[in-house]
Parts: sequence; structure tokens; C-alpha cells
Amino acid sequence: MEIKYGHTNIITKDWKKLAHFYELVFNCKPVPPERNQKGSWLEKGTGVPNAHLQGMHLRLPGYGENGPTLEIYQYSEVIDSEKMVSNKKGFGHIAFQVDNITELLELALKNGATEIGELSEHHVENVGLLKFIYIADPDGNIIELQNWS
Repeated sequence: MEIKYGHTNIITKDWKKLAHFYELVFNCKPVPPERNQKGSWLEKGTGVPNAHLQGMHLRLPGYGENGPTLEIYQYSEVIDSEKMVSNKKGFGHIAFQVDNITELLELALKNGATEIGELSEHHVENVGLLKFIYIADPDGNIIELQNWS
């Protein structure tokens, strides 16, 4: 049996706005076509009555044309949830390896991101120096910016 990672999904109330953030800040590339999906097959698979999804996939940077994607979707009905926190059970964050954390952090903040933590450094024995910070995208999803040297 072959297993291969496919994508990570983020649900939002405005998929175009959030997709633009990831394109601009993290250089993710659109993977056409835009999706506009509904029907009994979608209701059955998602368990959401009257499911109607719109959105698109964005190719994550660094892995070429066949790399994994970030799937940014919005349902016709999106349920609000509590604020995301780093130590909540379940999905925690996505991480991007970056050359210049300060520069990317500034770009992210100018485009609607917020800081969760502060820039931190730690030497990991036999691995190197880790620099990282947790931020939140405009919807509050947690992103780790990290650099190893």
C-alpha cells in the first residue's frame, strides 16, 4: 500500500481573501481550477447537510509542481469557533521554513497577521540554532515561522 501526503485544509469565511494572504506572504501558487462543489456526494463525505464549498488549492513553496497543497475553502455556512491557541488539543499549526524571519514577519503583519509569541532562539544539540515565532493568519490560524542555522 502506498501512502502519500495530499493537502491541508483551512476553512474560512472569505476564501479569496485568505488565499491572497498565503499567496502574497508565503509565495503559495494557485492550482486551478477554483472549486465550487455541492451535492449529495459532498454531504455524504463531509457529514455536513446541504454542504456547498467554494475555494481553491495553493501549492506550498519549496517542493516543485507536484508538492502538497493548502486547500482554502469556505462553506456556504461557516460556524464560528473559539480563538485558536497553541496548546489546544488537535491541529496545532502549519510551519514555514524561511531564510529571513524578521522580513517575512514584517510582511505577514502588514497583510493582516498577528503575533502570538515573540521571536525566540534555542540551540538544539546536534541539530543547530532554531529561530522561531508563532503568528496567526487573518483568520486566527496558527503559523510557525522557523529558521535553522
